Amino acid sequence: MGAEARESHFVQSFERGLSVIRAFDAHHPELTLSEVARLCGITRAAARRFLLTLADLGYVHTDGRLFRLSPRVLELGYAYLSSFSLPQIAEPHLEQLVAEVRESSSLCVLDSDAVVYVARVPVSRIMTASITVGTRLPAHTTSVGRVMLAFLPEEERDRRLKATTPAALTPYTLVSVDLLRAELERVRRQGYAIVDQELEEGLRSVAAPVRDREGTVVAAVNIPVHASRHSVESVRRDLLPTLLATVARIEADLRAGFGAG
Repeated sequence: MGAEARESHFVQSFERGLSVIRAFDAHHPELTLSEVARLCGITRAAARRFLLTLADLGYVHTDGRLFRLSPRVLELGYAYLSSFSLPQIAEPHLEQLVAEVRESSSLCVLDSDAVVYVARVPVSRIMTASITVGTRLPAHTTSVGRVMLAFLPEEERDRRLKATTPAALTPYTLVSVDLLRAELERVRRQGYAIVDQELEEGLRSVAAPVRDREGTVVAAVNIPVHASRHSVESVRRDLLPTLLATVARIEADLRAGFGAG
């Protein structure tokens, strides 16, 4: 968000402090002060103040040169998950789905231009990408992301597409905004999304939307599979019906208010 669009209440130092936390990820588990400053676009002096404050609060550990997040950071995510009943409602249904199809399944929500995994039931097979609760992936290259983007109000969907610069993660990734727009229209019409090796070569995924009591899409459930085990047609024929039945049970529990409070 540009400075000219910020409201008078906006606290820039708080934004920068959060950016320091977000600088650490799977590719940057440990960072020097200079690396944090570069990744966050702040001065070394500012980075030092933020890092030492986070260390004082117990959110960061340091050996004097390298900094890394501490387990206490998980409290921030847990506060969200513990106040959000949908993962608790969905998890037993995901477990049943995984038992039936013998493939992993996850529940995701949309956050800006990314999907965030909020519940996951894995099987023993391991994909190249390490997916856990809290993992963020680009929305436009994932089946869960496309489902949630497709069911946004048209004006909001168009705004997001105009701000999107799709990156080619594999040779199959849709990088044309026009083609992506057409694909989202198709997903909206058919009620589900299948993504074929656009996030990772050899990985196919199918997802369906989860609607709340008012009919608004609030999340999506997926089944990712290896391309060697399932063709696109077998994903549609063998996995999609079970996925849709699972989503219907989750939505029924949401309507009944299970897990609320």
